[in-house]
Amino acid sequence: MNRAFEFHGRLRSLRHAWRGVARTLKSQHNAWIHATVTAVVIVAGFLCSLTRGEWCLVALATASVWTAETLNTALEFLADAAIPEFHPTVGRAKDLAAGGVLLSAIGALRRRAGFGPHLAAWLAPHS
Repeated sequence: MNRAFEFHGRLRSLRHAWRGVARTLKSQHNAWIHATVTAVVIVAGFLCSLTRGEWCLVALATASVWTAETLNTALEFLADAAIPEFHPTVGRAKDLAAGGVLLSAIGALRRRAGFGPHLAAWLAPHS
């Protein structure tokens, strides 16, 4: 299938992608946690006057967690559609995908731990 590039088709793809992000937020409680942490990190980043490089690392860490969460959600929906009743292999696949989200979140948390010195300086009394 070799179709010509269509701008309208790309816009439609973006609409589908945003619908997927919205579905993740509506259906996954852990996504609510990710959204809250993302907002807190952004506010903390402004309060701590992060450098451009630090913002890039925060953006990369945040994107990796959101990517893992949306891919995990996609796998869960597909698995549930394929085999609605419990199946041990499907359960293991879901556990592996959830493990990927956990590892991504741990990596992001490690990156966000770099806020420590910034927060200490910001919280210290100004003399």
